[in-house]
Amino acid sequence: MKPALRQKVLEEWRGLPQPGPKADRLTTVGSVLTSLAPKLGLGERLLEEEIVAAWAETVGSFFAAHSRPAKLHQGVLIVQVLQPTVLFELERRCKPIILAKLRERFGGRKIQAIRFKVG
Repeated sequence: MKPALRQKVLEEWRGLPQPGPKADRLTTVGSVLTSLAPKLGLGERLLEEEIVAAWAETVGSFFAAHSRPAKLHQGVLIVQVLQPTVLFELERRCKPIILAKLRERFGGRKIQAIRFKVG
């Protein structure tokens, strides 16, 4: 039975106007967290976790094994690197490519620069 017809039948049978159907208030956990995270100051931290998850795909398996994103602070991604030679390769040859891939995936305003450091 259609909701409008059901409501009309109940109103006639009971002799009183019936309240309309209640709105569905169910939402997914993901949508709640997405809207709540910026209010709690966790927006940048969630983005950091997404970057860590996508790091191996972005830089390749070799560089992923020798480096990891450590922190995102005011649009600057700080990446810890195990060896100075890997730092040199990432800084001199791969930095523009990695930055372009990250900007394409996460947006240019969120990641403005990359800084590599041995650690």
